[in-house]
This record gives sequence, structure tokens and C-alpha cells, in this order.
Amino acid sequence: MAVTVSLINMKGGVGKTTLAAQLAHAADRQNIRTLVVDLDPQSNLSQAILSPEKYVKLLKDKKPTVSAIFESYLPPSNSSDSPKPVDIKDVIIKKAGYWADTTLDLIPSRLELSHTLKNPTSKERRLAKALSKISDQYDLILLDCAPTESILTEAAYHASRYALVPVKPEFMATIGLPLLARSINEFKYENNDHSLDICGIVFNHSSAYSEGPEGEKSIKEVKVEAKKNGWNIYNTHVRYSASYPKAAREGTPIGSTSYVRWEVTNEFSTFFDEFLKSIGLKTIP
Repeated sequence: MAVTVSLINMKGGVGKTTLAAQLAHAADRQNIRTLVVDLDPQSNLSQAILSPEKYVKLLKDKKPTVSAIFESYLPPSNSSDSPKPVDIKDVIIKKAGYWADTTLDLIPSRLELSHTLKNPTSKERRLAKALSKISDQYDLILLDCAPTESILTEAAYHASRYALVPVKPEFMATIGLPLLARSINEFKYENNDHSLDICGIVFNHSSAYSEGPEGEKSIKEVKVEAKKNGWNIYNTHVRYSASYPKAAREGTPIGSTSYVRWEVTNEFSTFFDEFLKSIGLKTIP
């Protein structure tokens, strides 16, 4: 069965989507069968994995997205004059990764996912139920979450074994952590049969401004908050590099991005190894 991990922080702009895309590519390269689920109506992860051009084509072709899982039906189309029950296999885009022999699959998002927020009743477990039907086909499932608490957050909790928390070390870095702690504790209290743990906090330096004294101060503050909650902090930082936004634009793994420096690639590889160890997953020969 797959290990399912949500990338989440109640504060936006911390690089969750970039991290999710690069973790997916790294897992794919190591023959780890991976599924990524875009749970953000902004759909940035879908575009980063597919490329903006392929994503636009997906919308034009009216392909089903993750919103169909929450609504439990596929709308009428050219091939069907009436709605029909959704099958998660209809929503998965197979072989969406970068490599020729990729096993990376994608459940894309679109702006219409925000409609789910308007009528959230009884939808919080639908994603978990859908993923349970195909979990044995993957080793790792990554969920990229929006930075606000909603029915989508609760759905991610129900579907996940772990939460990975990217933090940008800058002023107010800790603002989302108490909110996240409260949110997860409330979920676990109400669902005491479900195991959900934070596998770790990763310092994700998504801008050059996080390397100075203010960044160092923020790192200390985050460590205090993490110790208070008993949360793991990864030793490896994902430090700022212009290659990360370039990778998103080019739709490439960081190691295949044009003009990337070796130390950037090596650092991310080191973090990836730490991440796998924290969730008890090994690379597949």
C-alpha cells in the first residue's frame, strides 16, 4: 500500500508546490511508483508537472479533474449525454512525468474545485475512499494542499498518513504552525482511529532574502515551536536557487534544469533521502 503524504502549511508562499513537484520527480527517478494529487484550485502543481501548454489542452478537452472525485460524478460530455458516477481511474493522468519510462501519475486540479468549498457537506472522506481503491498500485502518494483550512484540508487529512511542512525562514515564519498544530490535533481528536503525524518540517528558502540574520532568527523561532509540539526538523535545507522557478517553467526535475549547479542538485537529493527515511520508504531497485 502506498504511503500518503500531504504537503501543508497554513501560511502561503512557502514553496509547497515546487517542493511537491520536485519530490515527485525524484521519486519517479528512483523507480518509486508515485501519484501526485493537486488539491489547490489554483492548479499550479498540475501545470508544473504537465507544462502550461498540456494543462490548457486538458481543460479544452474537458478532461475530469480532482473536483469530480468530490462531486462523485462526471458531467455530461460528447461521449455521454448525462452525468455518470466517477471512477478515480478516469481522473488519473498516466505517465505524466519527465522521464521516458516514467511511472509518475497525476490527478490534476482546476479552478472549479473551489465550488466544492461552497457545499462541503459529506465530502471530506470521498478523496480517501477513492485513493484507497488504487493505493496498492503506488508506493508514494503526494497531496499538494492549499494554504487555508477548508474541506480540502480535512479531505487531505483523511487521505494521509503523514504531513510534510515546508517553512520559509523569514519574518512571521511561525504564523501558520500553531494553526496547523491546532488543526491536526482537532482532527486526531475527532478521528482517533486515524493515524496522522507530521513527518517533518523542511526549511525551504524560496527567496534569497531568507539567508541573512532575519532568516537565522526565524529558524530559531520555528525550532522552538517544533520542539513544543515534538515535530521533526530535517537537517537539510532546500536553499534558494533560481533553478527552482526555472524548473517549474521548464517542467523539469531540478537535476535536468538548464544550467543548474551541482550543489543545488546534490542538496535536494540529500533532502529527498531524509524525507524517504522519515516516512519509512526505501528506493526501489
